[in-house]
Amino acid sequence: GMSLERSTSSIASRARLCEREEEVMACFEKAYVIAQVYLQELEKTLNNTHSRSIKGSNVTYSEFELSYFLEAALQSAYVTHLKKGNIVKGMRSLREILRTVETKATQTFKMTAAKQLAQVLLHSLSEDCYWSPLSDPLPEFVNKEYQSYYDMYNMFNFTAILECFLIICPKFLLFQDWAAFFPLVPVSANRDAVISRAPEQQDDRAVSLRDASAVYDLLSITLGRRGQYVMLSECLERAMKFAFDEFHLWYQLALSMVACGKSAYAVSVLKECAKLRPADPTVLLLAAKVCIGSLHWLEEGEHFAKMVIDLGEDAGESLAKGYLALGLTYSLQATDAILKGTQDELNKKALQTFERARDLAPEDHQIILYLSLQLALVRQISDAMDHLQEALQLCKDDMNSLHLLALLFSAQKHYQHALDVINMAVVEYPESFSLLFTKIKLEWIHKGPEEALVTCRHMLQMWQMVYNISQHSGSEKGSSVTETPVIKKHNGLHLTLPDAHDTDSGEE
Repeated sequence: GMSLERSTSSIASRARLCEREEEVMACFEKAYVIAQVYLQELEKTLNNTHSRSIKGSNVTYSEFELSYFLEAALQSAYVTHLKKGNIVKGMRSLREILRTVETKATQTFKMTAAKQLAQVLLHSLSEDCYWSPLSDPLPEFVNKEYQSYYDMYNMFNFTAILECFLIICPKFLLFQDWAAFFPLVPVSANRDAVISRAPEQQDDRAVSLRDASAVYDLLSITLGRRGQYVMLSECLERAMKFAFDEFHLWYQLALSMVACGKSAYAVSVLKECAKLRPADPTVLLLAAKVCIGSLHWLEEGEHFAKMVIDLGEDAGESLAKGYLALGLTYSLQATDAILKGTQDELNKKALQTFERARDLAPEDHQIILYLSLQLALVRQISDAMDHLQEALQLCKDDMNSLHLLALLFSAQKHYQHALDVINMAVVEYPESFSLLFTKIKLEWIHKGPEEALVTCRHMLQMWQMVYNISQHSGSEKGSSVTETPVIKKHNGLHLTLPDAHDTDSGEE
């Protein structure tokens, strides 16, 4: 097959070229089947004879390795299919390899095949087009010449296929291809890994790191799509044996811990990331955001914000975000302060810091929003209204800006204007409880309790629906294939640090 494949360049006729390609694929398919049968028979023989040699040689079970041609026989069929864009045939070959009887000789190769299958699934198929190993692909994926294969494939014994699939896949992960990939991750990452820092093993260590990073990156994409951040963080913790002076793995672990709510651990990991890349402001800003928002560690958040500011011009566009983070810590510290003098001093520092951030990024509507909010907190309503109008001109449909506008109208006792704004915001963001709470309060004051009760009933119905969904997801938390429903929870108008990489997000 390999010889025929290399001789196609000398063929001028298109018809003859198609015939040659079919011959090549036929050879690869036969070699692929023979190689699988050989390995299965070898496994039986070695299990029966234990320490006996293979056909008179001195090669024992533990020493046997796949030869070049044996590995090529297993690999050539699905590689050729995928190169030609035959996704169905390529996935069929990959899945059959992953369902074959396990041998020690094929562990590394099967990990490579599982990684390639994961890459195909993530790159070439959407979730709407996915089909499980025990079901048929969508009709648009199956051409006429391939339909006969699937007719035969469906005649195979279901129990036999199930038993083969369970060889590499735990029962609770059944019917999902990524499940076949997940159990092999520790095997791939830890088996034959080189973690020695000896200079003579530098190249081998680099190969181990590259392979482990590729596997864990695929796992991050797969589990991230399903909201399985706890499982992802546990898997990435196992990768820390490779993570000496490796920023990528440390940062992946930090992001997974932030996503699954392990905020205190995330800050510790982000500190290590900052040591590896002290000039990267995004790491410091993320640490500041976690400290300010999730943990309310204001002193820690202030420290990280000042580290960004200390970078100066090297921080680039993130310098304004650094001043924003520092202003948030001052404002929250003022809220927590007991003495009036301390509150006034911190509010003044917060206002000056926000103004500095606005000078650095005059087109950033979030910074202007927080400046307006700080002015409102110190009861400078007119100035707050002027700045808020600037923010709304830059982003007319920002939820927090509309919410603050309604609150400013209510502070001036313009309740009808406030209700008009809040109703407009609720139309855009119907699932925001903070907007609905404000609407209830305004209706109660301006229109009476009966109007407010109607909104209360609506909000309770919506809360019950969200609560039932969260309870359902919590009851199935033990299952690793349960997808966590993504529910947008719009927070109230609080002082929070926006994402450094997403200037359009006004939520925490």
